[in-house]
This record gives sequence, structure tokens and C-alpha cells, in this order.
Amino acid sequence: MKKLTLLFAFLCPIFAFAQDQEGTIRYLITQHYSKKLAAVDYISKQTKERNEYIWGSRSEWKVYANLYFNATESKYEDSEERAEKDDDNYSWKKEAFFIKRDFAKRTSYDVMTVVGQVYIVEDTIRYPEWKILNEMKEVAGHVCMNATYTDTLTKELVVGWFALDLPLNGGPERFGGLPGLILEVDINNGAVIISADKIDLKKLDQQLALPKKKIKGKKVNEDGYREVLKKHYAEKRKAEQPPYWGLRY
Repeated sequence: MKKLTLLFAFLCPIFAFAQDQEGTIRYLITQHYSKKLAAVDYISKQTKERNEYIWGSRSEWKVYANLYFNATESKYEDSEERAEKDDDNYSWKKEAFFIKRDFAKRTSYDVMTVVGQVYIVEDTIRYPEWKILNEMKEVAGHVCMNATYTDTLTKELVVGWFALDLPLNGGPERFGGLPGLILEVDINNGAVIISADKIDLKKLDQQLALPKKKIKGKKVNEDGYREVLKKHYAEKRKAEQPPYWGLRY
């Protein structure tokens, strides 16, 4: 708690500057299937080796996503820009998906697809219990500090790197809750890495607006969405199958 208080004291002098900041961050999402599979504790060694053989050199794939933000809002969605020339087979990024945050009202409005079913998740913003550490590194030209937590459902270790000079509350995917924009997320020691590679600080147009077309999906709150994920993980554990197909990561 003392470390967090000191960090906020450090950031306060640049907070006023943050009120005028807005723009777009492009994130490169790298998923390594072999590393993801290695972390699944209920799958046999033989099954893991078979999957390793099947995937071979195509165990890793990359895509882009964009975060649009200002001092009070953010929206995160998949990019039309390709990170790889041969990514046509990875149709998950074409599914219904975006993450919307209203920091002023502390509300979230997320559209997620789980195993082909679209869910509209509306609730107050919830954050994990991050533990802020003291390591520093540069991400996309910004000095960042790290923080970590373990997901209570997936048991995945998550490390986030937040920018000290961008004291805005947000980040990629559904990550947030640190005293600076999260520019990089590492899940399970490199199984998934979400890292900012281009930051464009400029006035936005309509990028933060919700889609005009009505979204069809099942409406749930955050607890309801977590129950959907919990059921999915339980079914996959019972069947001794990897839980990742049908999920973003």
C-alpha cells in the first residue's frame, strides 16, 4: 500500500497533462499454443506431445488490436491490419468483440464471443488485485513499471507493464486498474504477450462511439460472464481437452 501511495504521489504532477491526452495504441498480440498447452495441468504428457507434433512450427501466431482512449473513455477492438500475411485461417478475430470503458461513470460495456455465443457484458468496472512491483522497462518508447496478479479462475499468472507518463486508467483486452495505461501484458510467462508497438497521441474522431448497428447477444453482468467461463473450463477439464478453442486466449 505504501508503494502504491508513493507512486500516486509521483504521478500527480503530470495528471493535469493526462487530462488532454487521447489517441490510439496498436497492440501486437502474440499467442504461443505450445506454452499455453504446457500450463494445462490436467492433460497428459502424451496428449501434449501429440498436439506439439500437430502444430509443429505454426504454434505461434500474431494479430493486431487497437485501443482508442481519452481521459474518461476507452474502446478496444480487433484491427483490420494484418500482423501476418497468412492469418486468414484465424477467424476468431472476426467474431463479435469490443471492450468499452467509461471511467467517469465507472461502467463497462463489453461484447465477447465464447464458443460461438455472443455475450453483452454490462456492469460497473472491476479490476483484479494487482501487486505493484518495482521493475522498470521501456515499451513503445515509454518507461513502464510492472505489476502482477494470478487469475482466480484460470490460475494464469498475469504481469502488466504500465506507463508512468500516461496516468490514465485502462489497457488492452479487459485489463486495467493500474495508475497508468497498460502497454504490455504477459500471461503465463510468454504463453500470450500483448504489447504496444505504436502509439499515436492525437485527437480522435468517432472511434470511441459504440456501433450504430444493434448488437445481438445474451446480456449478462460480470458475475454471469464469469460463470460462463467457469462452466467452459469445467467441461474442458472433464473431457481432458485444452480450454482455449472458442476463447480469445
